[in-house]
Amino acid sequence: MTVPMELPDVLEFVPGHAAPVETTGVIRSDTVHVRWVMPEIFQDIPLHEEDEDEAVRLLEELAEKALPGAEAEDQLKLAVVVALGIDDLLSGGAEYAAVCVGAIGEDPCSATVFASLTDSPETTDDDTIAAIASSLRREGMGETTEIQLPCGPAVSCVGTREDKVSAELTESPDGLTIPTSFIRVYIPLPNGTTVVMEMSTPTPVGWDTFSTLFGNVVSSVRLFTADGTPLTIPDRDTDA
Repeated sequence: MTVPMELPDVLEFVPGHAAPVETTGVIRSDTVHVRWVMPEIFQDIPLHEEDEDEAVRLLEELAEKALPGAEAEDQLKLAVVVALGIDDLLSGGAEYAAVCVGAIGEDPCSATVFASLTDSPETTDDDTIAAIASSLRREGMGETTEIQLPCGPAVSCVGTREDKVSAELTESPDGLTIPTSFIRVYIPLPNGTTVVMEMSTPTPVGWDTFSTLFGNVVSSVRLFTADGTPLTIPDRDTDA
């Protein structure tokens, strides 16, 4: 069972303002902390909970919030699906992840957002943005664009890939592959690491909604030093 999504106003926060702590995801990269706003329709996935009983409780809570009013069996199925995907998220380096399920009209849809940190590419001219964009284009990842976010310059990549659905969730012993559309954004930090944020959805009906929401998520990203001082990376065009 899916339930209609109560879509928030995608402009409910002002990108020029600091992201409020109580409604944000956070990851930390040594000297730089990264904070952003997540829409309330996304539920945090307990990636790093080591206590098994607590992890089960958090997954059950996630399913209840994501599918309010749904049958217990449907909520359990969602909790299992999310649990089975945690290893893949962790193996991909995710430090934060959230999921949304619902329906647009009568059509079910879902999306996952994750954030990770990776080493920035080494460059000879200190142009990390150009290096990331060039690498993505060589790999044919998707439509690659250099963009400017309120927190600083970034690179976006929009494409489609084939994601594997495990055998536990299908009638096929080998599992299935499904086309999944994604937007991935790379934000280089001044300490040699890059924030990678991605939204992906296997349900085309939700693409416009989820891509709009994700655009607001990455626009809300704010950077801070370890002592809490706001940090903005200058546009390359204005660098002296």
